[in-house]
Amino acid sequence: MIDFTGKTVLVTGGGVGIGRAIVEAFGRAGARLVVAEVDAERAAQVRDWLATAGVESLVVGGDVTCKEQVAALAEQVQSRFGGLDVLVNNVGDSLMIAKPFDSYSDDDIDRLYAVNLQHIFRVTRAMLPLMRRQGAGGSIISVSSIEGFRGIPNLSIYAAFKSAIGGFTKSLALELGPVGIRVNQIAPETTETPQLPVSVMIGAEHREQIPHWIPLGRFGKAEDMAGAALFLASPLAAWVTGTTLHVDGGALAAAGWYRDPQGTWTNVPVMSGNGFNF
Repeated sequence: MIDFTGKTVLVTGGGVGIGRAIVEAFGRAGARLVVAEVDAERAAQVRDWLATAGVESLVVGGDVTCKEQVAALAEQVQSRFGGLDVLVNNVGDSLMIAKPFDSYSDDDIDRLYAVNLQHIFRVTRAMLPLMRRQGAGGSIISVSSIEGFRGIPNLSIYAAFKSAIGGFTKSLALELGPVGIRVNQIAPETTETPQLPVSVMIGAEHREQIPHWIPLGRFGKAEDMAGAALFLASPLAAWVTGTTLHVDGGALAAAGWYRDPQGTWTNVPVMSGNGFNF
C-alpha cells in the first residue's frame, strides 16, 4: 500500500537503532536512500545492507552537528539525486548527562543543544531548497521524545530541547503548507536500541513488571518508529501536518498510572517484601 518508488529520502543517524529501522523500511518501500551516519563502522554496515537489498543509495559519513558537513551533505544530495522528497531528522541523544539543573555546565547545555535541536534547524534549512524543487508532496519528520511532553527529573535540558521540536514543527508546518510540504514529528517512549538497551538495563528480577508499566505491555521497538515515519511520509497522511504522532504504547495517556500485580490502576509505588511493585 505504501510505495516510495522514485522518491528520495534522507535519514540522519541512519546507521543504527531507530534510524537504521527507518532506512530499511523506506528501502523496502522502494525509495532511494541518503543516509548520514557519524560512525564509520555503522555507515559501512548500512551501506552493505542497502547494496545487498538493491536499494539505490548514498551513505555519507559525517556529523550533522557540524554546519560545514551539513552544507556538504546538501551538495552531495543535489549532485546525486537532484532533489529530496522526504527528510527524517532522526539524530538525538541524552548523552548520558543526567543531573540536577543547577549542576549543568554551559558545555553540557551546548552539547545537548547541538545533538537534539540545532542540527534539526541546520539540516532542515539546508535541505529545504532541494525539497521545494520537487514540488508538492514533500515530508519533513523529526524524531522527538515522550520526554518533550512530560516532566523528567535530572534531564531538564534534554526535555526542553525535545519540547522545542514541537514548536518548530507546528510553526514550520504553517510556513510550508502552501507549497505542499508537510512537517510532523514522532515522539517515542523508551525504545530498545543499541543506544538504549532496555533489556539489559532492567534487572531480570523486575522484567515481569514491564507489562504493568506500559499500557500495551512492552517497551518500543525500532520498527514501531519506522512504521510511524513511513506512514507520515506517505499519501496516507496527505492531510496531516504540524502534529505529533505519539508512538509510546499508551504511556503518555497513562500519565504516570500503572497496574499493580492484581491489575488495579495506581499512581503510587507500593513497597513489598520483594522490592517495589507498581
